[in-house]
Amino acid sequence: MARHKSEAAKRRLLGRVRKQRLKYITILPSLITLLNGACGFAAIGFASKGAMAGTESLFLEKPALTYFAIAGYMIFLAMVADLLDGRLARMSQSTSSFGGQLDSLCDMISFGIAPAFLMLKVLEHKLRGIAEPNPAFSGLLGRFLWLTAAVYIGCAAIRLARFNVENEEDESAHMSFWGLPTPAAAGVIASLVIFYMDMLPELAEKNTWPYLITEKAIIFSLPFVAIGVSVLMISRIRYPHLVNQYLKGRKPFAHLLRALLFLVLIIWNLQAALVLIFCGFALSSFLKWFYKVVTKTSSYESTGRQPVLIVRGNDNPADHQDG
Repeated sequence: MARHKSEAAKRRLLGRVRKQRLKYITILPSLITLLNGACGFAAIGFASKGAMAGTESLFLEKPALTYFAIAGYMIFLAMVADLLDGRLARMSQSTSSFGGQLDSLCDMISFGIAPAFLMLKVLEHKLRGIAEPNPAFSGLLGRFLWLTAAVYIGCAAIRLARFNVENEEDESAHMSFWGLPTPAAAGVIASLVIFYMDMLPELAEKNTWPYLITEKAIIFSLPFVAIGVSVLMISRIRYPHLVNQYLKGRKPFAHLLRALLFLVLIIWNLQAALVLIFCGFALSSFLKWFYKVVTKTSSYESTGRQPVLIVRGNDNPADHQDG
């Protein structure tokens, strides 16, 4: 009887909570979060213009800067806004459920839909000439590209939804991520597009064999790269929070040298630095995880022991922070 009364009281309490209207929000972090979503929407618009304009330049003073490259830069601008809004909210102690939900919705636009749409339009534009002579191959290739984009968007949505469920507002809980973060996954795709569109034509003439080999390598590997980062987003591989683990607080002197090396690389060549940083970040934790799995398996085989499966009950969600 007492149990039924407690359940009824709980339902009434939840009903009152659901009926409460949102009265107060934080203005500055919310505006920066909306800027994140606006940049993602702008990236979609520029990618759509790039599909129609082809390789025509956006700015006359820099002919190599195409609409596709501008779309990639808008995704990186969205990353800057995404980095600032949460930081400002935690510094001002104004974190809220509204801010977290708004951030995830804008992240879905900027780091889920925008990179997938950019990749789809770039590949459709570049592979159109290859597939046009064969209608059957053209249809198969088009379906594969759309499927790749859909897989990426679906995995990004799962990653963000999982983060909303497991996230804690405490700054100390944001030291590592379970799975590749959506901004990092979007950075892998956007950096490859920017390097291909904005940097590769300056490195070599279009008729030389280094340009042709690099161009084909990027174009033909891009959909498989998108599938790879999609799997990493929904995986349980631990990725470090670079700001909290390597830049915040007192750190060894080697961390300063690494930061200076990355800064010099960015100043020397921004496009190449973006590719190295984001692709290296995505691969680093995966390679560590793969090495641990291989060494653990080989140790079991050498000793002749069987691995023991340990099942834990009442798993604490705090142990699975995505950050």
